[in-house]
Amino acid sequence: MQIPPKVTQRAFDRLSEIGAAQKGQGLRIAVEGGGCSGFQYDIKLDTPAPDDLVLTGGGETVMIDTASLPFLENAVIDFTDELIGARFVIDNPNASSSCG
Repeated sequence: MQIPPKVTQRAFDRLSEIGAAQKGQGLRIAVEGGGCSGFQYDIKLDTPAPDDLVLTGGGETVMIDTASLPFLENAVIDFTDELIGARFVIDNPNASSSCG
């Protein structure tokens, strides 16, 4: 049984700040091929597709396509605002960060 990703309140709050829902959009998370640094993610504003997993909170939406979903099992989608910049981040227990 897959454990779906979790979206933090901070991530939903940031989507609200940028007015994603008002534009009819949400945050799309997709996993792309990775290399030595583990998974790479495509994160953008988009509209839901019929087969997406849709996670909602505070009127905001985060979408994950079915191909990416197994790679994001039990991951946490968050938003950070640090000295190095503000960005959406994914804490993914499935990602490996070493080369063989």
